[in-house]
Amino acid sequence: MSVSVLLADDQPLLRRGFRMILEAEGDLTVVGEAGNGEEAVELARRHTPDVALMDIRMPGTDGIQATQRITAAGPLPKVLVLTTFDLDEYAFGALRAGASGFLLKDVRPGELVAAIRTVAAGDAVVSPRVTRRLLEEYAQVLPLAPGQGEQRYPQLAALTEREREVLIAVARGLSNTEIAASLFVSEATVKSHVGRILSKLALRDRVQVVVLAYEAGLIQPGAGENRAGPTP
Repeated sequence: MSVSVLLADDQPLLRRGFRMILEAEGDLTVVGEAGNGEEAVELARRHTPDVALMDIRMPGTDGIQATQRITAAGPLPKVLVLTTFDLDEYAFGALRAGASGFLLKDVRPGELVAAIRTVAAGDAVVSPRVTRRLLEEYAQVLPLAPGQGEQRYPQLAALTEREREVLIAVARGLSNTEIAASLFVSEATVKSHVGRILSKLALRDRVQVVVLAYEAGLIQPGAGENRAGPTP
């Protein structure tokens, strides 16, 4: 499967380096380069690439603003952001804006290629556990007090009791295997539940499940259990 990629970074030499790495792969094609967030939004609209590799810190419209506008426009492209530090408020903001993951700027070529393929396939690059660590690190900027969040997400009411249990387990950073063991169901059943959760809540991936769970107050920073009820 061929994967089209948009590069967004204000450093031309870095974009050239990324292009050389990606175009050395037979299944990756760079369809455009943007020097700032505004250009990235326009090129994403024009080319609808599979993945946008997005620098967070750019002049004018930064990577977070661009990510929010791009992800709000449709399912593609998936956004993979570049940051300097793994625990970075900018990375946190990008995940909340809809990014499917983030990479450090000094990522190795093989890891970059693998991450792009992973995101294009519909998975997240950042594990839910790392996302949870980010959210706990920057918990003070979460906008909603405990108990208020579910009002912001009325679509949660569409979940069945079991789907809600699975959502909480995903938000706690559990893998499908771990969830299956804790709920005494098969991994295939868990995968089906996760798919329905993503569909009902209009989320892109498991990382977005973690973000929503924190913002809805279903998970509290530093707590391992569902405040709305224990997870079996």
